[in-house]
Amino acid sequence: MSTGSRVFVARVAGLPVFDPNGDQVGRVRDVVVALRIGRDAPRVLGIAVEIQARRRIFVPIGRVTAIDPEAVLLSTGTVSLRRFDKRPGETLVLAELLDRTVTVRESGESVVVVDVAMEQTRTDWLLTRVAVRRAGLRGRRRAAVEQLEWDAVSGFSLPEGAQGAANLLAVFEKLRPADLAGVMHDLSGKRRAEIAAALDDERLADVLEEMPEEQQVELLGGLEDERAADVLEAMAPDDAADLLGELPAAEAERLLELMAPDEAAPVRSLLAYSDDTAGGLMTSEPIILPPNATVAEALARVRNPDLSPALAAQVYVVRPPYETPTGRYLGTVHFQRLLREPPSSLVSAVVDTDIDPLLPEAPLSEVTRHLASYNLVAAPVVDSEQRLVGAITVDDVLDHLLPQDWRARSSVRRG
Repeated sequence: MSTGSRVFVARVAGLPVFDPNGDQVGRVRDVVVALRIGRDAPRVLGIAVEIQARRRIFVPIGRVTAIDPEAVLLSTGTVSLRRFDKRPGETLVLAELLDRTVTVRESGESVVVVDVAMEQTRTDWLLTRVAVRRAGLRGRRRAAVEQLEWDAVSGFSLPEGAQGAANLLAVFEKLRPADLAGVMHDLSGKRRAEIAAALDDERLADVLEEMPEEQQVELLGGLEDERAADVLEAMAPDDAADLLGELPAAEAERLLELMAPDEAAPVRSLLAYSDDTAGGLMTSEPIILPPNATVAEALARVRNPDLSPALAAQVYVVRPPYETPTGRYLGTVHFQRLLREPPSSLVSAVVDTDIDPLLPEAPLSEVTRHLASYNLVAAPVVDSEQRLVGAITVDDVLDHLLPQDWRARSSVRRG
């Protein structure tokens, strides 16, 4: 598949992009086109490329010298690193055209767009063909996919009606939640809501945790109350508390009432603290172990892939009960210490008691100094009775030290 051949856009998504020196610039996230009046094929303007820190830039299609199954190659010349911002009249193929219902001109049949192909002419790249899924015969598990010429269908220039998201999500199914949140950020509110409706509760919860607060509130507000409660249950308690804290008190209480009591309880506890204190920043679900647990058991808990690196950096040893608020806090065992000890050793024998834990009322400035002074990525939080109530991680702190719109990273228009 090289320049000049037909290229289906869904197959390009995620491909690495290399400059002439062989250095990777980023990965393709979408293709930018300009739809045209009537039956004229849309002109391809360029590609949206994700570079470091989930930042997307625009690369003009004229800079693309080759597209093969493994990579996209760029020509000589500089590429602007200014953030991509979709202009009026521009359309993102994957984000906005996939899953759209269009009409076959000859038969009048409604079909759903599965993919779109682009092709190079003598002067331009154009969208030339559309892969669509027709309604299957009764009893068939899946309808057949058919390729049609661009001018054989109509409906791309009409206002968007109800549009699913199954084909778009299939393209991006392997994206990490933070990357999918980045893809959704620049879409219309309607398209974000359609994607949210198509995600399962766990995946949507993970994505919401990576989105700016205003989009979190927007998407949660678009869900039925019962599903919103289910999604909140699937979120980490501290993230759920942060989101509920952005809602009117009556609405937050209504959703808490719909949550399972054991899921709502830690969220209510976190909401009791000011959001600029250790209590308001902490998670109530750190790794908690009894003193007679072995190093092998501790390492098994640390290996949980659902834990963030900061939360997995250490375990907390306490007396029973072993859910927050626990029994008396005994100390912390750092991950590196666990790696140096025999698997059969007890964690109580290697517990670190030299650093005092934080109190829930500790202000953000004190929390920051504490982590910096002792070179920590996480720290325990205990109440006045020395019971462990949670742990605060460096990413929790950074979320509150950075500007409120840091996830959105306000766009700068390209020249």
